[in-house]
Amino acid sequence: MIAYFERFTIEMTLEQAKSISHSGECIKDVESLLKNNKIARQINKISPVEIQEELKEYGAWTGMELVDTESNNLRILWIAGCNIVEEYHEKRRK
Repeated sequence: MIAYFERFTIEMTLEQAKSISHSGECIKDVESLLKNNKIARQINKISPVEIQEELKEYGAWTGMELVDTESNNLRILWIAGCNIVEEYHEKRRK
């Protein structure tokens, strides 16, 4: 499945998305998924500036927080997983 952003897309399976989109602490699961070669290649192809700009639009992080590329990669992957799971549930409700 694909998570669409303004500047790029991130593709993962529904199972991968569900593994990082759940109640409770997700950071360890996101870190683990980011070690997946296919996921890592996708994230590494996106410029850090593009990810930073995308995250800035969410308004959830300060400018100082968005300086950390590694944290931004985790944030955008987590958002991608959440978006995929949400889209999946929306389609099932229709």
